[in-house]
Amino acid sequence: MAGEGKQLQAKLALPEKSAWERLAPGEREAVFNFCEGYKAFLSRAKTEREAARLAVEVARQKGYAPLAGLPSGRGLAPGTKFFLEWRHKVAVLGVVGQAPLDRGVRLVGAHIDAPRLDLKPMPLYEQGGLALFKTHYYGGIKKYQWTALPLALHGVVILRDGSRREIIIGEDPGDPVFSISDLLPHLAKEQMKKAMEEAVAGEDLNLVVGNIPYPDEEVKEKVRLAILQLLHQNYGLTEEDFIVAELELVPAGPARDLGLDRSMIAGYGQDDRVCAYAALQALMDLPYPQHTALVLLVDKEEIGSTGNTGAQSRLLEHVVAELAARAGYPDLLSVGRILAASKAISADVTAGLDPTYENVFDKRNASRLGYGVVLNKYSGSRGKYEANDASAEFMAELRAIFNNAGVIWQSGELGKVDLGGGGTIAKYLAYFGLEVADCGPALLSMHAPLEISSKVDVYMAYRAYGAFLGS
Repeated sequence: MAGEGKQLQAKLALPEKSAWERLAPGEREAVFNFCEGYKAFLSRAKTEREAARLAVEVARQKGYAPLAGLPSGRGLAPGTKFFLEWRHKVAVLGVVGQAPLDRGVRLVGAHIDAPRLDLKPMPLYEQGGLALFKTHYYGGIKKYQWTALPLALHGVVILRDGSRREIIIGEDPGDPVFSISDLLPHLAKEQMKKAMEEAVAGEDLNLVVGNIPYPDEEVKEKVRLAILQLLHQNYGLTEEDFIVAELELVPAGPARDLGLDRSMIAGYGQDDRVCAYAALQALMDLPYPQHTALVLLVDKEEIGSTGNTGAQSRLLEHVVAELAARAGYPDLLSVGRILAASKAISADVTAGLDPTYENVFDKRNASRLGYGVVLNKYSGSRGKYEANDASAEFMAELRAIFNNAGVIWQSGELGKVDLGGGGTIAKYLAYFGLEVADCGPALLSMHAPLEISSKVDVYMAYRAYGAFLGS
């Protein structure tokens, strides 16, 4: 009887070891090598525009061709690689499979926007001898986390003559950075009595940008004018150009290794560019798939997937219609049939169990850093409102795919039932009638200016998406 209990436990219970302990021999090196590429991507892709552009750049290097250039009505040869960059903020990439298109596609969808601060249409003002920019926060943030940080300005401006100016200030070592001032503790007694949500108001997220006055005694706001002069000299901007610009403030600096053992990654925007990168690389490394494989990288998830670049748009329908036309399908009904026969992973992150704040988690159902990619049956909040709730059949199919491929995975929920919850693009993909479930790494400090992931979870997300796309 000795040892019988351990044998039974191994047969019936879930593994208790971390993913680091369960890696195959030599696989740890692959984990670290993969994450070097991820850190480089995360450091370059600070906005949705930059992420979409970089994804297309990677695809071009791998021989992908524009979707619009594929011949119409002549069929699509298995192995054909294509991409679509949509309104500068979305990228769709795909490989034609061996099975007919009406047997459905395999789709991994992630979002490439992240919480941030945007400049207001009329941002520049002067007060107290300083020039400042007014901001409007985007997505769910804790406002106090964005003060007293080095920030970089990224974006695009369309000048009055129609020319474009791409702007990145604060990333190169020689660049200046920007910051939002905070109140010193000596004078913050009243502020510190407030609830955290109220301690810093949205209208107080004002960016310090200048201090030297313009040398003209007849000018009233000299520092403001001096900043306008610098912007015009360096970028050709006038104040009116701010109204038509998209300028975003993000934490300055690259993604870095975290921990003495370098097992984790600290960086901005890992929700959800970690899944975007893992899905992109999984597709780039995919042999000829059985079904047509698509990776969809969308915008606007952090504010409800709205607009013509969000998952609620008809972009996916448009892409499938383009593929159907080129594959020789004659009618619009084919698009609906293809989508209904498809299967998808909504690739998004979840909250990892934080030892400092264990009281908000159901520890039996919480995801842990370093225990593999997380497969979630549902998201939503409270009574699963606004959730996609994946079927038992599809969850079992994903389990089999992952287990057969040697993917290390875990399950989880985002916090206790009455406390947690969140949304992903899964419910918008489910709108088309396809099967979909959520799957991605767990993070610490989600939605903070600096988020934390475990390298082994990032790698297992890549392995999971590759196994699914190739199924």
